[in-house]
Amino acid sequence: MPFRPRTAASGVILAAAAVLPCPAAAGAQPSAPAADPRWSAAPAPGDGAEPSAQDRPYFYLEGAPGTVMNDRLALGNPTGHAVTVRLRGSGSGSGSWIAFAAREVKVPPHTRAGVPFSATVPRDALPGDHTGAIVATGGGAGGRGGRVTVPVHLRVTGPELSALTVENVAVRGRGSAAVIRYTLVNRGNTALTPRLAVRAEGVSGPVLRRAARTLPLTLKPGQSVDLTEKWPDPPDLDAVDVRLAVTAEGGAHASATASYTALPWGAGAGAALVVAAGVGGAVALRWRRTQGPDRPPGERDAAGGEPSSGGEVADAAGRLTHTGSGARS
Repeated sequence: MPFRPRTAASGVILAAAAVLPCPAAAGAQPSAPAADPRWSAAPAPGDGAEPSAQDRPYFYLEGAPGTVMNDRLALGNPTGHAVTVRLRGSGSGSGSWIAFAAREVKVPPHTRAGVPFSATVPRDALPGDHTGAIVATGGGAGGRGGRVTVPVHLRVTGPELSALTVENVAVRGRGSAAVIRYTLVNRGNTALTPRLAVRAEGVSGPVLRRAARTLPLTLKPGQSVDLTEKWPDPPDLDAVDVRLAVTAEGGAHASATASYTALPWGAGAGAALVVAAGVGGAVALRWRRTQGPDRPPGERDAAGGEPSSGGEVADAAGRLTHTGSGARS
């Protein structure tokens, strides 16, 4: 069962580091900590007991926003030389909420030092799990350096909200290279493992159905991620509505739809030529209509075409008059 530290209502308790004799470690080298086998850093046992193999491997703290929680870090120095250890919190989560009674501790030979620290949960912290670490860095002469990292798991209590959205849905590419692109956003305050279902409806019915499956990712609160879904056999000629539906634990769910029009390259080129021909014919007809009535009778157009209708009527009238006078004679 994890050790639960005492909790204060507010403020940061900065007590002096307690340095206690550690004769049991005087003549033996301990099992190697992370970077330097000559000193160690670990969560302190409860009730002032001495460290043992059953001690906590990491810190576990739990509290509501605004709570201040206290615990202790144990520094062990079984060597015959004093070791100076510098302490800091690491990580953007609980590591940044930690304040130490002393950021630099000198541990005498054959002793164990208990260093109090506090973790203050911000009042606007989101409920859920927050991770960080305490980093202990050794210094001093004789190469007694090294670094030990102790994980800190802090759970902020409070109402949890599971919410996510699917955005920016679009189909790109053709044939075997077609993909559905989309963005998932965690809008809640808990980590989510989303499930995705895909459906596409064409003019004549469904063209794609994929049952819901769990995606291989975990979305942290506020995190967004761009993803793709392969579509190796989309229709060659169709108007399709693509719908993505996502769900997650806690009742989170969302959906989004995008339109996709499939048109073969040959059909597209033919349609373009038909449209261009139609536009060109309309322009030529309009030009002829605007040019014809304004030209004098018998005048040929600028391109050397036939005379206008007015010229043809005049010539016909002249021929009829000449023929009639001859008959009369």
